[in-house]
Amino acid sequence: MRPVRDHQARYRRILRFAARALAQTWWYELVLPRLGLARLANRTRNDRMLRLARRFRVLAVELGGLMIKVGQFMSSRLDVLPPEITAELADLQDEVPAETFADIRAAAEAELGMPLEHAFASFDPVPVAAASLGQAHRAVLSDADAADTGLAQVIVKVQRPGIDGIVAVDLAALRRVARWVQRVRAVSSRVDAPALVEEFAQTCEEEIDYLHEAASAERFAEDFATDARVGAPAVVWERSTRRVLTLEDVTAIKINDTAALRAAGIDPADVAQVFAQVMLDQVFTHSFVHADPHPGNVFVTPLGSDAPSGAERAWRLTFIDFGMMAEVPDGIRAGLRTLVIAVAARDSRGMITAAQQIGVLLPSTNTAELERALSKLFARFGGMGFNELVDVDPRELQAFGMEFGETVRALPVQFPEKLLLLLRAVSLTSGMCSALDPKFNIWEPVEPYATKLLRDEGGNFMRDVRDQAMTNMSSVWRLPTRVDAVLDRLEAGALTFDISSLENRLDRIIRVAFRAVSAVLFGGMLIGGVLLLGPLAPLGIVLMCVSVIPLLHAIFGRR
Repeated sequence: MRPVRDHQARYRRILRFAARALAQTWWYELVLPRLGLARLANRTRNDRMLRLARRFRVLAVELGGLMIKVGQFMSSRLDVLPPEITAELADLQDEVPAETFADIRAAAEAELGMPLEHAFASFDPVPVAAASLGQAHRAVLSDADAADTGLAQVIVKVQRPGIDGIVAVDLAALRRVARWVQRVRAVSSRVDAPALVEEFAQTCEEEIDYLHEAASAERFAEDFATDARVGAPAVVWERSTRRVLTLEDVTAIKINDTAALRAAGIDPADVAQVFAQVMLDQVFTHSFVHADPHPGNVFVTPLGSDAPSGAERAWRLTFIDFGMMAEVPDGIRAGLRTLVIAVAARDSRGMITAAQQIGVLLPSTNTAELERALSKLFARFGGMGFNELVDVDPRELQAFGMEFGETVRALPVQFPEKLLLLLRAVSLTSGMCSALDPKFNIWEPVEPYATKLLRDEGGNFMRDVRDQAMTNMSSVWRLPTRVDAVLDRLEAGALTFDISSLENRLDRIIRVAFRAVSAVLFGGMLIGGVLLLGPLAPLGIVLMCVSVIPLLHAIFGRR
């Protein structure tokens, strides 16, 4: 019964942390501003967010399991989380103490159905890496398996014993927290928290199914089979199950080890450019993206004499760990294609169209202010790399950031669930390229890629023109009939106008006025009660108690 008690304690601890964080956020971000104390909330926000991130970091390291994954996801969510949180969690590593080898041996042998000595010629008891869901060991295949596969050195990933139960508990807690968060209108209007948790849950459940990861590894390898820039490990299916995965050992130079790259005669800046291009290919060409391209999952493999004749480079990028992959739906991919082309052309209107295609902005949104802000962004900072922004006056950057942020926050921005993994991949890619090359400019790989996209779409141009012409002709053909119908309705007195949106705004103004009156009434009753505590204490106490009623209406009244 001990595991059940441990799981219950884990579940309660996660909920306690979430409840405390939500209560503090509610008090400072909703209650205090309604009481006229918005300055206090703004002044203490940075320190509060930093303390919250540090407390979560401690919780994640102590609990492990999916809490590490949650921290990693939050560290890449610059779009919905304050920078104080993402910066604190940026260094949260997927590293936890390794399981004892006896437990790992027992788990592996139970899955493979034989002793490790029979399954492998040798098996290193010291793990190469220990992560929250499993750990990896080096091994050597038996002579028979080596003859069948053509491989000898392999990496064997073994799940942590009992991780299924831990994942189930963590997901149950996260689902409950998501239901709490969804009750907050400011959150529910922008993001479907339960849907995001379900997408996260699907990703985690796929990640602990090593057969799914093996299939993803083979699909990725097939996507880049003819691309000399990219490699992936072969899968040893004979020694793989749902909880044990055996892969070719492709260990090489870590992509962020700039000293080792230079020692091998490889320019880190060249690696950054190729890495960015390969990630763009995954999105736009294959619609299948490695969503966890951190330094431990991408190697630079020198080819030496194995380099293909005529190859541009004597090295390739080798990806590993395909447990977290992002499928890009056709609608989102089309929107992203529009976005890349618009960014390369400094087209603010095109960027807004792309955001609407992706689903971040509703089609009916009034985007005039955003378009003006984007035009100013391109005019002042367009084409600059991160290193060039250092030379810009910090006050100018801060002023522009505040103005642009206010414009974005005023819009009804929403978050499509399918973008969760893709945004993580983009965030990690951008950070990696900047680390490899401090002068890395994101415009350099984007501009030629936008040209390529335009060239690829050139064959569809005439068809689009023809379709648009037919649509216009159809509209012109129907126009007289529609005008006659409107005139008939006008003569009959049946023409109506929808003013529901205006009525809704008037209702909101009235509700705000009533809440303001309640706030004034609360202040008057409270001050009057305090003044009467001396001469008429009972009446003063009654007034102070009754003042709670208008206070509650001012805070919780319908907005």
